[in-house]
Amino acid sequence: MSFPNLPPLLSAALTERGYTELTAVQSSVVEDEAKGRDLLVSAQTGSGKTVAFGLAMAEDMLDENGQVPRNSGPLALVIAPTRELALQVARELAWLYRGAGAQIATCVGGMDASKERRNLAGGAQIVVGTPGRLRDHLERGALNLTGLKTAVLDEADEMLDMGFRDELEEILDGTPEGRRTLLFSATLPRQIVNLASRYQQNALRISTVGDERGHGDIAYQAITVSPPEIENAVVNLLRFHEAETAILFCATREKVRHLHATLQERGFAVVALSGEHSQSERNTAMQALRDRRARVCVATDVAARGIDLPGVSLVVHVEIPRDAEALQHRSGRTGRAGKKGTAVLIVPYPRRKRIEQMLRGAKIEAEWIEAPTAQMIRRQDHARLLEKLLEPVEAEEEDRELATQLLAQRTPEEVAILLVQAHRAKMPQPEELVANTPEARGAAQADRHRPGFEDTVWFKLDIGRSNGADPKWILPVLCRRGHVSKNEIGAIRIAPGESFVQIPRAIADKFADAVRRTGEMELEAGEDSLGIERSANGPQEMSRGPRRVYKDRPNNAPRVEPRPTGKPGGGGFSSTRSGPGKPHRKGPGGGGKPFSGKPSGASSPFSNKPRKPFPGKPRG
Repeated sequence: MSFPNLPPLLSAALTERGYTELTAVQSSVVEDEAKGRDLLVSAQTGSGKTVAFGLAMAEDMLDENGQVPRNSGPLALVIAPTRELALQVARELAWLYRGAGAQIATCVGGMDASKERRNLAGGAQIVVGTPGRLRDHLERGALNLTGLKTAVLDEADEMLDMGFRDELEEILDGTPEGRRTLLFSATLPRQIVNLASRYQQNALRISTVGDERGHGDIAYQAITVSPPEIENAVVNLLRFHEAETAILFCATREKVRHLHATLQERGFAVVALSGEHSQSERNTAMQALRDRRARVCVATDVAARGIDLPGVSLVVHVEIPRDAEALQHRSGRTGRAGKKGTAVLIVPYPRRKRIEQMLRGAKIEAEWIEAPTAQMIRRQDHARLLEKLLEPVEAEEEDRELATQLLAQRTPEEVAILLVQAHRAKMPQPEELVANTPEARGAAQADRHRPGFEDTVWFKLDIGRSNGADPKWILPVLCRRGHVSKNEIGAIRIAPGESFVQIPRAIADKFADAVRRTGEMELEAGEDSLGIERSANGPQEMSRGPRRVYKDRPNNAPRVEPRPTGKPGGGGFSSTRSGPGKPHRKGPGGGGKPFSGKPSGASSPFSNKPRKPFPGKPRG
């Protein structure tokens, strides 16, 4: 295949790599109007941007013989936000410029800095690195940019989001005036445009992002679950899809660590990527995914930046992305190179409206579905197993002899059953998700006539309809906090400011003691804790008139009426005053977490409104 607008050596490299045509962004940067100019490019994740800027900088890199000449310093500098992306860029440019004799050096955090300095001194013509490490080499005098012809900023929006503006400006200020600046970004917010206006001259603006911002090869799905059921939903999604490679995105490294351990325990071949892992650990994890020794990767946003695995067919947003752009960057790990992919958002019930707004803002149409059930997974397993076992096989003589011996001692049906059981034994078991409870008051009324609910005790929860209370997620919270099953929970009544639940009197003391102990544990861990206490009159309390109000209580602060002391059988926590205007909930042992009168965060189903995203560096 010949590419007429490209130098022969680069055209040959593309053909050898299997290219039959250029992508939209690659074609745009090699047009005549783009030659010799600064470029401000916005393109979708997975659209071939790395090869695009590799082609764009060729006119400044190659001499009349199509070779990259030796120089006292680098001719091209590529800056990327993360180690993984920088290493991936270096690999792509290596095969593209191999025939031209280019020497490439990488400068990324977590690697041997002295070795990097030796590579820079050895005359590398292309340098690829992360902002922090490049600035370090520049300040130490190891990086000589006086002969630089082209500077490339890859994923510029992400670098600014991660707080690298100072590093970028220091590096760009150290480059010569005559160099070209190629700025590639998935989006072009105001801060990117301002940066471009400062360091670019007469830049050509190229955009290959269509009106539909969601990637065309990605099917978006959203499932609503109770917050305590999120991990079980993840397990069932992995088992239902059985993806060649799946990436699970979490918001923090702590969540990555916990989910990684959980999936390992359940029998999944899984690796983890987060900011706490060394470069060696990251390389090992990536190689395991490429070798198919692992099929699931749990990662934070930052750590997964630049992951390019061709077999990723499933992306699961275990924790909600911070905004629409993060949603698209995460989801863009699948549906690449013309292949189809699926991106699934796991949405806690109280946060559905926020996700619907995010999807509308991103112009993404997601299908809202139920989480896969164990029965659905078993049907999928049946179909997949039947298809696999009916595939044509090539057997060696030794295998045929063993098969003959088996058939001599077992019937064909018994052999087939053993084979099926052997295949199923390798598969992690699906989880039984808690079913929704009746939401209507009339259906809840019917619970009174269930066996075992002739004599019940009402318990009161300190959240209501105004806090987003819903039986769908209250039920599993009660099961987890009270150490009971869903069959031991009766009617659930929801009022504007509180909710009430029926518990059989025979287990009421056990339930009260369990919610007290689990509440103390949550408070000690610094987590939000749902107040649960006995109620003498149940839902009749709703008609007792206005609740007690303290004159100095801040607007919208949690109510702080005195509660039972939390002794066994008493349920709940005591509420005391810790000072003027500062309500304070504590357990029977004293100490506790003071309330500020504000919701504690969007991650809690008990919050009144979501927390604003923290503007600093991501935790991954």
